[in-house]
Amino acid sequence: MATSSTGGTAIACSRLIHVTSRCRSSKVLLLKRGNPSFCIRCVSSEPKPRLLDPITEEGVGSNLKASPADAASIASNIKYHAEFTPLFSPENFAPSKAFFATAQSVRDALIVNWNATYDHCEKMNVKQAYYLSMEFLQGRALLNAIGNLELTGEYAEALQKLGHTLETVASQEPDAALGNGGLGRLASCFLDSLATLNYPASGYGLRYKYGLFKQLITKDGQEEVAENWLEIGNPWEIVRNDIAYPVKFFGKVVTGSDGNKNWTGGEDILAVAYDVPIPGYKTKTTISLRLWSTKVPSDQLDLCAFNAGEHTKACQAKANAEKICYILYPGDESEEGKILRLKQQYTLCSASLQDIIARFERRSGGNVRWEELPDKVAVQMNDTHPTLCIPELVRILMDLKGLNWETAWRITQRTVAYTNHTVLPEALEKWSYDLMQRLLPRHVEIIEMIDEQLIGEIISEYGTSTPEILKKKLEAMRILENLDLPASVVELFAKQNVSRMDETVEEVESIVEVKTTEKDEKQTPKKKKVVKKEPAPLPPKMVRMANLSVVGGHAVNGVAEIHSEIVKGEVFNDFFQLWPKKFQNKTNGVTPRRWIHFCNPDLSTVITKWIGTDDWVLKTAKLAELRKFADNKDLHIEWTAAKKSNKNKVASFIKQRTGYSVNPDAMFDIQVKRIHEYKRQLLNILGIVYRYKKMKEMTAAEREAKFVPRVCMFGGKAFATYVQAKRIVKFITDVGATINHDPDIGDLLKVIFVPDYNVSVAELLIPASELSQHISTAGMEASGTSNMKFAMNGCVLIGTLDGANVEIRQEVGDDNFFLFGAQAPEIAGLRKERAEGKFVPDPRFEEVKKFVRSGAFGAYNYDELLGSLEGNEGFGRGDYFLVGKDFPSYIECQERVDEAYRDQKRWTKMSILNTAGSYKFSSDRTIHEYARDIWNINPLQIN
Repeated sequence: MATSSTGGTAIACSRLIHVTSRCRSSKVLLLKRGNPSFCIRCVSSEPKPRLLDPITEEGVGSNLKASPADAASIASNIKYHAEFTPLFSPENFAPSKAFFATAQSVRDALIVNWNATYDHCEKMNVKQAYYLSMEFLQGRALLNAIGNLELTGEYAEALQKLGHTLETVASQEPDAALGNGGLGRLASCFLDSLATLNYPASGYGLRYKYGLFKQLITKDGQEEVAENWLEIGNPWEIVRNDIAYPVKFFGKVVTGSDGNKNWTGGEDILAVAYDVPIPGYKTKTTISLRLWSTKVPSDQLDLCAFNAGEHTKACQAKANAEKICYILYPGDESEEGKILRLKQQYTLCSASLQDIIARFERRSGGNVRWEELPDKVAVQMNDTHPTLCIPELVRILMDLKGLNWETAWRITQRTVAYTNHTVLPEALEKWSYDLMQRLLPRHVEIIEMIDEQLIGEIISEYGTSTPEILKKKLEAMRILENLDLPASVVELFAKQNVSRMDETVEEVESIVEVKTTEKDEKQTPKKKKVVKKEPAPLPPKMVRMANLSVVGGHAVNGVAEIHSEIVKGEVFNDFFQLWPKKFQNKTNGVTPRRWIHFCNPDLSTVITKWIGTDDWVLKTAKLAELRKFADNKDLHIEWTAAKKSNKNKVASFIKQRTGYSVNPDAMFDIQVKRIHEYKRQLLNILGIVYRYKKMKEMTAAEREAKFVPRVCMFGGKAFATYVQAKRIVKFITDVGATINHDPDIGDLLKVIFVPDYNVSVAELLIPASELSQHISTAGMEASGTSNMKFAMNGCVLIGTLDGANVEIRQEVGDDNFFLFGAQAPEIAGLRKERAEGKFVPDPRFEEVKKFVRSGAFGAYNYDELLGSLEGNEGFGRGDYFLVGKDFPSYIECQERVDEAYRDQKRWTKMSILNTAGSYKFSSDRTIHEYARDIWNINPLQIN
């Protein structure tokens, strides 16, 4: 998709350039589209497609199929790219070179549809949704793209002609390091569904050069090194050098003689657009993921300093700009780390909104009506990271477009919406007021205006007759925390004879007697000394980003039914009482294309055979038809064979990646997710330790009679600065090293930590899974999406009633979900009971901790880790996540798992019913709900 400097797509002219290679004659079609950018389309001359005029409607519609679609033509096109768009030396056609040439060939096909999609949007001037997220965890793109184009067989045959297999070539692609966990994976599933369902939409993110990190597992646990996914380039992205927007930091706000605000001085960078095509499945619609990379113009290299030998100083501006897009979630314990994170968030918001506004102005022609912006633009903030969209949109409308405050604020509230993804306090972002005022002075002024507007609405709603209630509402709901109330409000409280919320502690004088030593045998008289206590430090002034998101958006949604109820009842209850119609639920979903159809072709074939159509890939409700075959013996045989095939692949992968050999006939028990205390990998591994201890106390015959063979797999990254999470990784690997080398245990139990878990690894593990653990403390997981992927692939879940587990259990049936643990309404009471010293731990829990401390798993001191499960309260104490409370329920539930697995007929039926019940959890359903209830957008009709 070629665009003008404002993102336009008007076609100016076209011409053909003939290129002759040693192999054959080829044509490259150059479609000049504005100035200075143009679109390059490669068209094979074997066979020669009829090229239509792309300016006409017929040309756009018909030319969508112009790229080669048979194996011979595809092979020729791949050879062309290997020679004429090379990134490698010409000596040999190695797999890595074959991957880039293949990807470039696929991109040719995508560009045709990509351009047509945006030409259509430009012409029809439809309302579009813009999805802003700090993460997009895309995974590999090749197999997904050719699958969506329905060219998998043709590309496999073409590569075979060239001496490669599609599987080998696809494995050369690195995972795009643009995300870490469920937040980024959800965003990527949403883009796939948006394209597949033909909705006009785009994604906006940052182009991280080094990602989060690549995880290494050593004898010391997790180690982090930089990702290298961009080291040899990314064949999918197209840099738009003509689309770059200025982004400012620091500086000061000057009020002009006309009263207008002008943000001047400071540090200026450029955000440059890199576009990645996102194709829909069985459709021509191809949308964009636009990623911003940061730089400064060349004139900011200080040549005088450089030539004077001050090289670091000379390149300081360049380094400051580029590091914004180095790392996803850089450590923020230092002041510099906090500044860098806030710069990242503002860069995403500012560049994206400037781009959106430029597109709106262009489509409006010479008659821009700003009140119509919400009728053409829907901005969705994926969690609180893009919250600065709210003051930034107000700033653009007021300072750059000349609108007044009331109009700008009204437009902003109608344009922006917010998805909440967490109830964890640390994830409900707060930023230092002083830091934000230094970095973004104009935005702080605007946030103060929003805060004052909010205060007025609260007072208007609740009045002043009950000052104590009003004070509590203001404390809970204000955007600016620990800042003085406006003078008018203070005066209001004074009139009601109520002291305003004081931030200082009353000074108290105390009198003490001080004795002095005798001198020259004379006793000095006693003196009274006045000692003044130091006032308590004032609490820090903070900007509450979640509150700002709720106030500034027209819709706020949770991501699972239980989570949305917690959002309304606890997290934002005061806001819910004020604006009940603003709050919605949008249960998450995953794309069935990537997460079953492409990653699990064996099972997909079985499903299609028994349902009688592959329509289920687009209409997942058809998966429910599997229920009527759940007891069919022939289906059981085919279902089990598909699972066994996937397990064999994983066994080979584990051997190659870790060196451990595992038995593919054992139960594959998997927990893969970000390492966090609330996700309770610690509960899982302590349960394994208990299992191992009981095995060691038995004879070999007793062990085989009592326990089902299991391979227990873990995967996930602990943030580099999250010490306790890294201790959990270390503990898992130590337990695995002991158990996996114990000859008494053999294949009865293996513990595997899969290093550097990512989307590609998930696509291998999930189809092979038989039991998957989703065991977070009830009420703490917003939704989860991996639980949906596992269920879709016929995996049985063990879990708490948390997040989407609640709805999955409803759909698959209580008998097909292993439930344990305390429920969300009980959690507060259980923590209170613990703080009061009333909790009595189960003897089996104490037994496990004692066994770990005995040195059974090495000399490492696990007191800090186990200590978090002990005591009644205090930092790092008191078992906040209720591991000890749920432990007995968990191990008893695991006994029921063993019992069910022994009956393979019963287990296979449970597996089938999990796939059948997963139909609700397609991201297609979720996107339809967003489009209807929040964005108010309609599907495109591209002929």
